Amino acid sequence: MTSRRLPAYSGATVPDSNRLPVHASTVPKLRNAGLATCPAYRLRVPLARAVALVALLAVSACAAAAPARVDAPRRIVSLIPSLTEDLFAIGAGSMVVGVSQFTDFPKAATALPVVASYASADAERIVELHPDVVVGISAQVTSAADVRKAGIRTILLNDDGFDDIFRDIEALGIMTGRTADARALNDRLRARTTALMRTVRKRARPLRVFVVLGVGPIFTVGDTSYIAKLIALAGGTNAAHLPGAYGPYSAETLVAVQPDVLVADPTVQLQSVLDRPPWNALRAVREHRVAYLPDPAILERPGPRYNDGLAWLIGILNTSHV
Repeated sequence: MTSRRLPAYSGATVPDSNRLPVHASTVPKLRNAGLATCPAYRLRVPLARAVALVALLAVSACAAAAPARVDAPRRIVSLIPSLTEDLFAIGAGSMVVGVSQFTDFPKAATALPVVASYASADAERIVELHPDVVVGISAQVTSAADVRKAGIRTILLNDDGFDDIFRDIEALGIMTGRTADARALNDRLRARTTALMRTVRKRARPLRVFVVLGVGPIFTVGDTSYIAKLIALAGGTNAAHLPGAYGPYSAETLVAVQPDVLVADPTVQLQSVLDRPPWNALRAVREHRVAYLPDPAILERPGPRYNDGLAWLIGILNTSHV
């Protein structure tokens, strides 16, 4: 089964058969591609510069680090909305010249040319933008291939785990010569997370939360995903124990687990199947403990707005009567 990222929000890997419906937007004709190198990228540089880059690789285990400040790019194309948000948040938004489908924040980014989706990138249009570097996530190995073949430096970053949020921000800060801004942003994000955690309601046992990312088949988050970490920070525990960050989940297991709370992306249309098995066999459904994300991006997009998702989760769990 080929995996894909939730196209709207860059927050979870889902199978091709279970991709979210495309929202109304203009998307260029994109070409499929395949990249043979990940988790990093192969940078065509002299040996001396390659050696100099080794120290920067520690910033992200799956990222090719950027050259020194003197080589900082002036023009960047972002293949995923979360990294676009990161770039703007560290003050490098003026460098971004192209973005991906579903880029909707910040407002300035919505005016930029759309040259990619999660699954494909229009290499010809990207070349026309004359970027110094293209950034994406490690799961976009295939879609970044034509870009790399065109001779454009390509950096792919991990984004499944909670710590990857901060590593990616720092890596982009190094790449753009905005290391101090990136570190300051990470400090602010961590400080707000700490403050939010102080508002978590104490319970005898944490509520078991099942995140619904798909209903046909059922798709959810595993314990290694950053979403599971946010659930834990909000005082809950992930009800689905999967070997990976995201994956399919059986109806039989869901009924056996009987999660306390369901958290759903409204675009997957959970409400339309709640009267059918296995959903109608869940106490959480019968007792109306189903919460729909007001903006899926705040939870499903691993970027600088993750605290908004955490705050929402805390509100839901604090007020749930179980």
